[in-house]
Amino acid sequence: MDWLQQLINGISLGSIYALIALGYTMVYGIIKLINFAHGDVFMVGAFIGFYAIKGWGLGFLPALIISMTFCAVFGVLIERIAYKRLRNATRIAALITAIGMSLLIEYGMIYIRGAQPEAYPADVLPNKAINFLGVHINSQSLFILLTSIILMIILQFIVQRTKMGKAMRAVSLDMDAARLMGISVDKTISFTFAIGSALAGAAGVVFGVYYTKIEPLMGVIPGLKAFVAAVLGGIGSIPGAMVGGIFLGVIESIVSAAGFSLWRDAAAFVILILILIFRPSGIFGKNTREKV
Repeated sequence: MDWLQQLINGISLGSIYALIALGYTMVYGIIKLINFAHGDVFMVGAFIGFYAIKGWGLGFLPALIISMTFCAVFGVLIERIAYKRLRNATRIAALITAIGMSLLIEYGMIYIRGAQPEAYPADVLPNKAINFLGVHINSQSLFILLTSIILMIILQFIVQRTKMGKAMRAVSLDMDAARLMGISVDKTISFTFAIGSALAGAAGVVFGVYYTKIEPLMGVIPGLKAFVAAVLGGIGSIPGAMVGGIFLGVIESIVSAAGFSLWRDAAAFVILILILIFRPSGIFGKNTREKV
């Protein structure tokens, strides 16, 4: 029954990728920008959660809320400072700016606090083995999975059932028409960055609790993998980002269980190559070609 343990581990890891991928796909769906600084917002969230738990003695839930709040504000600042003036610029200009912002955040963090890693306390969440069908399942894995699912449900509710969610969908469909209908495009874009960044901050705290070790460059690989998950699911599709993240986590878990742990990171990029060759629009994407 070892496969069940690996499945739970893979889904838990994939739910972290999904939380990060949601930020990628939401921003792309609104302004067609790949925000490569998003993985570093995830890193900042992990450190905010760490200092809230280790420095202020808070529990998991207060640390999660503080990290999400800080990252939401941080995401809006990134959008206002780096991206707002580039909405009508070429794609390559926006892409270079995103990469530059990513490097600025990474090395700004190193300048502020140094490059040394930190470790989350081991007792942030109960760590007990639950026996299910003969398999010992880590209680932390189930708690992290539950947290991720709740956040995804809240996001889906915001997008589908709230006034701001309707505005987000309208701006994504046609920005000019949304502006003519009285929708504040600037506020909608800022809100999108806030929500996506808050989810990345939550993913950072969850990652820190699950894997313990955090460091200033930790956002690079998970950020790229989350981008792969967004492309796999169909970039611009919220359900696609969820499914793509969980699928990627399960694949990585299977590869590790098969004894190829050194190829674990490579598996994500092999999947990216295959999806770009055979279905560039992703699982939930539409097979349409964008006019140049």
